[in-house]
Amino acid sequence: MLFSSLVFLWYFLPAVFFLYFITGNAAVRNGVLLAASLLFYAWGEPVYVCLMLLSIGINYAFGLLSARIRRRAGGKSAGGHLLVGLCVLVNLGLLGYFKYFNFAAESLNVLLSRLAGGRFLLNPKEIALPIGISFYTFQALSYVVDVYRGTIEAQRNPFYLALYISFFPQLIAGPIVKYHDICEQIESRLISAEGMAYGIRRFSYGLAKKMLLANPFALVVDSILEKPLYGLGTGAVWLMAVLYTLQIYFDFSGYSDMAIGLGEMFGFHFMENFRYPYLSSSIRDFWRRWHISLSTWFKEYVYIPLGGSRNGGLKTCRNLMIVFFATGLWHGAGANFIIWGLYYGVFLILERGSWGTFLEKNRFRALNHVYVMLIVVIGWVFFRAENLPDALLLLRKMFCPQAGIYPIRLFVNRKVLFTAICGIFACGILQRLAPGLTKRLYDRKLTGAADVAVMLVLMFLCTMYLVNNTYNPFIYFRF
Repeated sequence: MLFSSLVFLWYFLPAVFFLYFITGNAAVRNGVLLAASLLFYAWGEPVYVCLMLLSIGINYAFGLLSARIRRRAGGKSAGGHLLVGLCVLVNLGLLGYFKYFNFAAESLNVLLSRLAGGRFLLNPKEIALPIGISFYTFQALSYVVDVYRGTIEAQRNPFYLALYISFFPQLIAGPIVKYHDICEQIESRLISAEGMAYGIRRFSYGLAKKMLLANPFALVVDSILEKPLYGLGTGAVWLMAVLYTLQIYFDFSGYSDMAIGLGEMFGFHFMENFRYPYLSSSIRDFWRRWHISLSTWFKEYVYIPLGGSRNGGLKTCRNLMIVFFATGLWHGAGANFIIWGLYYGVFLILERGSWGTFLEKNRFRALNHVYVMLIVVIGWVFFRAENLPDALLLLRKMFCPQAGIYPIRLFVNRKVLFTAICGIFACGILQRLAPGLTKRLYDRKLTGAADVAVMLVLMFLCTMYLVNNTYNPFIYFRF
């Protein structure tokens, strides 16, 4: 079930609100949210809700065992290390089978087919990717690791842990919520009229990002890439790359806004996931602003445990490349995703040296933004292409000018141009020019008549879009 669907907006969410607010007991309210979350997930994938419940049960047991070993040893111990290692293997094993089995099988077949006389060693399988598995696996892992570290106590109530892992606002697209940030809110939280109003406002803005900006961009991008790639000219490919850059931002940040807004409506506070990343002045700055919950997860649970930047330049570079290799692989099972991750790792390493010093001292800040956006647009080509050869072909067309058999006017009209201009301004430029607007957007305490009017207009427009269009893709369903 999508947030941006009539079923969710007009049936599921009102029903959950009604059941939630007619009960005054905190435990019952948590039960309502847990039942709603399981229904939300089972709506499209009734079989895979069993997989999520299995993950919850496994990590609940690992958390209790880890706490017991730590208590008996008086702290971290060899037994605790082994248990957490086993927990990581089990979780990544489940994730790996469903998400990476076919990619691994195809890669091994290519590498070893000559040794086996041209026969396939592993046959690919028809495996449907469970929605949100990358997100809830990382959340479950963070819980067990935090228990092992002694950051939090093990949760003895399995229903509380189940709610944390399955909570529907952030289940399928994040933000990735760490247990130590939310454990107290699960057990006790306050719901205020101000928080409700703020949550509805954030949800409305996020829905508008998704429906009124991301979807129109997606329609053009898909129409371009549906054509044979060899027939695309340089202009069409650049148009695709720029519009996809806008699409993925408004799609993903819109979903994050909706998740944060839904959380606020029920009394939960989630971390911000985006801070206008296209205003960044360096690639390091970009990754502090883009998908912040994933970046901080990798920093806290991978980069720092590897040694971070504490052990010299070479090991720091190694750690960065490991993290961004994992970041690419997390996003998708394909060589293009791995290259996308390593691509950013290289630029982050370069910016730790003289190139980063130059960017910091450069007086012409606009050039920094141009540099960042060029790197980002190129990176999104790897991300959007179906495979690595397609990505390389598209990049060659972008930088080696050539005419195509499909003229750019085939994909562009006044509506597309107007939407693109609105998108470019709305992804940070307008907020930079009018800082008061940004402050108003994120003001938790103030929701005035003007805000209500804007929300009503946005909800009306989004509803009309849903009624009149069946085209409603969501990028992060792939992950």
